[in-house]
Amino acid sequence: MIKRYLFFVQQPYSFAILRPLQTEILSRGNEVVWYLNGKNVSIDSLNNDEKYLTSVEEVKSYNPIAVFVPGNIVPDFFPGIKVQVFHGLEYKKQGHFVIRDFYDLYCTHGPLTTIPFNKLKEKHKHFEVIETGWPKLDPYVNYQKVNNKKPILLYAPTFSPSLTSATDLVDEIKKLALGGEYQIKIKFHPKMKQEWIKLYSEFNNDNFEICDADNIVPLIQEADVVISDTSSVVDESLIMGKCVITYKNSQPQACLLDFNKPEMLAEMISQALNLSDEQIKSIRDYVSQVHPDQDGQSSSRILDAVDKVITQGVKKKPLNLVRKYKIRKALNYMKLS
Repeated sequence: MIKRYLFFVQQPYSFAILRPLQTEILSRGNEVVWYLNGKNVSIDSLNNDEKYLTSVEEVKSYNPIAVFVPGNIVPDFFPGIKVQVFHGLEYKKQGHFVIRDFYDLYCTHGPLTTIPFNKLKEKHKHFEVIETGWPKLDPYVNYQKVNNKKPILLYAPTFSPSLTSATDLVDEIKKLALGGEYQIKIKFHPKMKQEWIKLYSEFNNDNFEICDADNIVPLIQEADVVISDTSSVVDESLIMGKCVITYKNSQPQACLLDFNKPEMLAEMISQALNLSDEQIKSIRDYVSQVHPDQDGQSSSRILDAVDKVITQGVKKKPLNLVRKYKIRKALNYMKLS
């Protein structure tokens, strides 16, 4: 019997997270469709062979056995178990461990997320936690790094006003580009303030490029060094073996080269390009806690986890009437059935 799945998407970064899962679903002879919600995503981002639905009634008729979500919310009235796959690996951000009473299954990435969610499972008792790994990384496990003509620096600041480095580092980033020693690529978060993006977009230099692609992973692979602050990009980059420089990271660790004065950036880059054995080991140790599975099979484990939860049966959730009402209002769906 063919199994049907649904992807619920509200942000552009979701496409890169869910497409490896789509590949695994189709390879098993099953079906998947997309449901795009909100002003931040458009069907123009879908590939020609990707199927999508446009109404709640179509979703109900399609009747998926599972709904996969990289974001925080999911309509409780959609058929199927609700599966959280997460929009990033940044477990340190506020809200990562908030239980919103909608999910039947949390697919965690490694001990640093699995252990806390298991503790929450014991407290709330209405969801399952299974460590699967993150599907977004599946296609990239066998990447072979090429030698760049110039060291490539990927700068990927977060959007949060309290955490971003975008305003503090703009002059130093431009100075590095003007120096000509490095090739600098910038990837802004979809929620980054336009006024901050403008600080960079009005700067023209042959060693400077702003990248618009939805998927940051190929950019991480290409880079020699990643520069950020407190962002999910940090852990994604570490998992790919990159040295990460962070500006005023909220929880600096041995695996990061953290600094707190903009004028120190050039010095940090020099250090990042010449890591000590101790620094390399600290990165490997950290990866073993964040995302230990490096086999490219996270999507397969997620689908197996879904089958397990369906077989054992889902648990009754709290009423959560306020959140349910807000979601129904957002989707303009007020039917009780």
